[in-house]
Amino acid sequence: MKSWPWHCDLLKTQMENFDRDSSLISSSGGISVASSYPLESICEDRVVTESKQNLLTDFLPTLRSGEWSDIGGRSYMEDTHICISDLAKKFGHSLLSEHSISFYGVFDGHGGKTAAHFVRRSSGTTAVTAMIFGRSLLVANAGDCRAVLSRGGVAKEMSEDHRPCCKKERTRIESLGGFVDDGYLNGQLAVTRALGDWHLEGMKKMGDRSGPLSAEPEFKLVTLTREDEFLIIGSDGIWDVYSNQNAVDFVRKRLQEHNDLKQCCREMVGEALKRGATDNLTVVIVSFHSEPPPPVVVPRDKSQAKHFCRGASESQMFARR
Repeated sequence: MKSWPWHCDLLKTQMENFDRDSSLISSSGGISVASSYPLESICEDRVVTESKQNLLTDFLPTLRSGEWSDIGGRSYMEDTHICISDLAKKFGHSLLSEHSISFYGVFDGHGGKTAAHFVRRSSGTTAVTAMIFGRSLLVANAGDCRAVLSRGGVAKEMSEDHRPCCKKERTRIESLGGFVDDGYLNGQLAVTRALGDWHLEGMKKMGDRSGPLSAEPEFKLVTLTREDEFLIIGSDGIWDVYSNQNAVDFVRKRLQEHNDLKQCCREMVGEALKRGATDNLTVVIVSFHSEPPPPVVVPRDKSQAKHFCRGASESQMFARR
């Protein structure tokens, strides 16, 4: 067997450190070890009860996944996805420990049929990926694909859409000499972060400094508990017609009916088409339990509506991509 690459050893060490430090951590600057720039803590109370700690220490996820794609209303398919349950086995390396590392991702290309296939032929792609090691779930996002975690039936956003309308992204763009025109980055692109797109003038580099289109992902790390049911990873075509909570509700209901992840993904894409989705559609669902989610009453959060406000004008905007 081949030895495990040194950078994977480093990743394992970092994830184990984060696993001990916090239940939910995020960063726009990348993964950091303790001596580096600290990761920002979000939406989680670091002071947890003893019973909560027991949920953390006693739980080890049982991973299973499903996926489905459809060309939607487009003339060709620009989405692609990846599901690897065991990275070591996939690439012929020995295990780091008794826990395997799993990797899942959705890529939404723009600029050609091969765009999403890892940025070949000078095209570009947005990407959201999830890596799972033991109880650690690490999500990385660049663009407008999205990952949503179901925690006790409540939708928890694991990524933020990188769009020109986002205040934080607009500030970054303008500080680098870029501009937003009619909702587009430099009048050309509907996203502010993506891999590739080297062919777009003034996007990646402007003189001696970086351009407004960034390939730097944002990261979020969560320590999984028994309450965490599944992760939905979807291209933007999915999120055009589902809110975060609506997607979680849909998946929970279907899993309670048949507990088949691939069938659930197929039904989710089919429902998106019925709702009038016009973009390519790709969804990957990763479950952390072998049994279906238990029935719960989920309180409705009106703030979820902000993620489901893409009207006709914004749907038309995607057509330029």
